[in-house]
Amino acid sequence: MSDLLLRRARPDEAAAVGALTVAGYDANGYLVRPDGSRDHDYAAVLGDGATRADDAVVMVAVDADAPDTLLGTVTWCPEGSSLRELAVRDDQGEFRMLTVAPEARRRGVGAALLDWCVTEARSTGLREIVLSTLPEMTDAHRLYESRGFRHRPELDWEPLDGVVLWGFSLSL
Repeated sequence: MSDLLLRRARPDEAAAVGALTVAGYDANGYLVRPDGSRDHDYAAVLGDGATRADDAVVMVAVDADAPDTLLGTVTWCPEGSSLRELAVRDDQGEFRMLTVAPEARRRGVGAALLDWCVTEARSTGLREIVLSTLPEMTDAHRLYESRGFRHRPELDWEPLDGVVLWGFSLSL
């Protein structure tokens, strides 16, 4: 594979970022509720790349040889972002919606985006990164743990009845 480039998403890519995020979640069935119905509300949140970019830093991974083809994305939620869920202190960072296009998986895209988040946190003097993840996102858990993140049950929470999110953190 060619080298990956990471950059901030351009405003004209907001719809593509949203579509990629929804496709990534759909590929693993993460938008299916426990009762089998589709979570259209969360799909709409995931699909709204423009709103995320207005309130956070939306990064994308692209192939150096095809810089307009999005391979993955992550939303970094700096202090003051309304998208922060677990980060409550000013020395904490948080990222959300780390997603890799189904056709780009197993190529290091997710790892590169996660590493960008860790580098960003360190460069801005943060002491910890926190995130929420579904218990069934086992591939993501392995990636997080490979970078030193640990599941912290005291951070687990339920944003909606029947939807449990696990909290992970990395001390920097």
